[in-house]
Amino acid sequence: MTPSLHAPTTPSEYDDNEIVNLASNPHMNDLLAARLSRRSALKGGVSVTAGALLGGLSLTACGGSDDPVEAPKALALGFAAVAKNKNDLVTVPDGYQVSILHALGDPLHYGDESWKHDGSETADSYNRRVGDGHDGMYFFGLSDDGKYQAERSDRGLLAVNHEYVVGPYSLHPAGITAGAARVPSEVEKEINAHGVSVVEVKRGSTGTDMSMVRGSRFNRRVTSATEIAITGPAKGSALMKTRFSPDGTKTRGTNNNCANGYTPWGTYLTCEENWLNVVSRAAGDNAQRSPKEVAALNRYGLPENRKSPYLWDTAGSDDLFVRWTSSVTGASAAEDYRNIANTFGWVVEIDPFNPTATPAKRTALGRINHEGAWPAPAVAGLPIVIYMGDDARNEYIYKFVSKALWDAKDVNGGMASGAKYLDEGTLYVAKFNADGTGQWLELGFGKNGLDTGNTTYAFADQADVVTNCRIAADIRGATKMDRPEWGGVNPLNGEAYMTLTNNSNRVDPNATPTGSQLKPDAANPRAYSDTYTNADGSTKTNKGNVNGHIIRWREAGGSVAATSFAWDIYLFGAQADAAANVNLSNLTAVNDFSSPDGLYFDPRGLLWIQTDDGAYTDVTNCMMLAAVPGKVGDGGAATAVGGTATIKGANATGDTVRRFLVGPKECEITGIAVTPDGKTLFFNVQHPGEDGKLTALTSNWPDSQTTAGSTKRPRSATVVVTRKDGGAIGV
Repeated sequence: MTPSLHAPTTPSEYDDNEIVNLASNPHMNDLLAARLSRRSALKGGVSVTAGALLGGLSLTACGGSDDPVEAPKALALGFAAVAKNKNDLVTVPDGYQVSILHALGDPLHYGDESWKHDGSETADSYNRRVGDGHDGMYFFGLSDDGKYQAERSDRGLLAVNHEYVVGPYSLHPAGITAGAARVPSEVEKEINAHGVSVVEVKRGSTGTDMSMVRGSRFNRRVTSATEIAITGPAKGSALMKTRFSPDGTKTRGTNNNCANGYTPWGTYLTCEENWLNVVSRAAGDNAQRSPKEVAALNRYGLPENRKSPYLWDTAGSDDLFVRWTSSVTGASAAEDYRNIANTFGWVVEIDPFNPTATPAKRTALGRINHEGAWPAPAVAGLPIVIYMGDDARNEYIYKFVSKALWDAKDVNGGMASGAKYLDEGTLYVAKFNADGTGQWLELGFGKNGLDTGNTTYAFADQADVVTNCRIAADIRGATKMDRPEWGGVNPLNGEAYMTLTNNSNRVDPNATPTGSQLKPDAANPRAYSDTYTNADGSTKTNKGNVNGHIIRWREAGGSVAATSFAWDIYLFGAQADAAANVNLSNLTAVNDFSSPDGLYFDPRGLLWIQTDDGAYTDVTNCMMLAAVPGKVGDGGAATAVGGTATIKGANATGDTVRRFLVGPKECEITGIAVTPDGKTLFFNVQHPGEDGKLTALTSNWPDSQTTAGSTKRPRSATVVVTRKDGGAIGV
């Protein structure tokens, strides 16, 4: 997701596509003396890959390099594909229906007025209203006695992220008030509109639709002002000390919450991504810092003289606003907010079943632009494993393996269970080799050069490693990826998937990279500025990996705690009429897409893919597809545009991948949850009409969903999808 309240006007202002990974660790095509090529693969060079992917089976045994995936009989798509369109509606297949669960500004309790379409709601009321920028979410079954009941579908708690505020409309009466300093009441409203909403949802006496239970004792907001504990290796570290918490054990707020995760004991994981939207740093601050501090701040995109897009720190002298300035202003860290940036970029655990429980930033999972945190299925006697992506170009994929082994007795253990499994463990970063193998590289203090003697960055302890794990990953030589975003684990075979949304900063394999540019490699194989001919005879220029792809891997021996894996690229995004070396997955009109972002495996094993696109929006609004995935190794060798060799999954067909819905104008489709019985699907529409302004709205959704000719302001919202006959979704 690439939201911005104010468009950056100087290089020092935040842009989440800005590359801050300038590490010199080599790329896989430089590390390997002999890069896999299509020709050598066909002559037998693929044997290493086949062995890695298939556990020793030959390529012939898997059906050949381009055989379509054979859908398991238990999983078959059962709807007609929705056509691409640019309507100001959510378009679903015949036989399906949609309703709006909640949208920006809807009150969670009684006593606050309904949203009035004029921005007149008070800042304080957003402590009790649904926030803005709906994003990741999860459905937790709710038992009659108020506890987590994983198998329940008719009643539950829905936790929803609120990633950012849409500046031009919706929140404020006339949009953002212009000026060098922000208006305090507007900033306070924006602070309260970030974070997470937890709401109770319930089916009626008939049907499978869901409604929010207004006034439920479980309904709760966690915002950018909520007190949150710091736990794990960084708890009490000098890196966490602020004026608010001189001992470094707590902070305030969770911000820019993008994707999410959940735990088997029944808690919600919300993840802080573009937190640089709200943190500034003054000119001349480098002189107040050690060289080590400057290196860390620069690596995380916070150079001196950097204004945050939101400018919250300009709203006044109240601590609510001053804390967004990461400059040295006091005699020690206990007297200012020089460390405020270190308190963001974490996975935050929330207990949705206990509205009074203090959320916790689980620092053992590392500090990055956390897109999400996706657990592997919990198995008794084995560790909890969580996969994570760092959403920025040239950043990395991570894995956390808990020290504690899973015990089902910890279900409903709340934050105590979270401390047991998430505060101690091993953090890894991924390296993808060109032959289809990979390694998880440990990020542990005192190991592999991550110590006080490192000449690149002298780590003080594990708190330093997790707080600056990007630097640790650089040193270990992890593979720089094309914006790792959402992930998921196939419940049917344990294989992990992650979307790589796009990267326009890659250069042709024969070109000389400059600055932060990268050559393509096997795991990110699309080249920069390569012209190709479409099937209709027209020509286009592919500027990097503009359409994105989805990578997947299988852990060695089937153990999620393994330190090696086999990988391939499940799907390449592309328009259907693109050249064959661009449309590598053979997409057609029923399943072509661009810029995969959201990704989710439902309990049945269906894979849902969502888009946040800018390259195909002249043809269609963003969309969601349903897929019956195959397995790592069901395809073979391929060569991408520009000549880079890679390993891809089996071609898509209309039976294995199909467009399920298309969203309204200028939106992102994001966030998804499906009830255990498969009969109710939730998803989010974020920033409909994002290119508009109050004087010229370009969308009126969600009101346009039911009211033709609506003139109301657009709002982010959570949508409920059901079948009219009450059957299971997608099949």
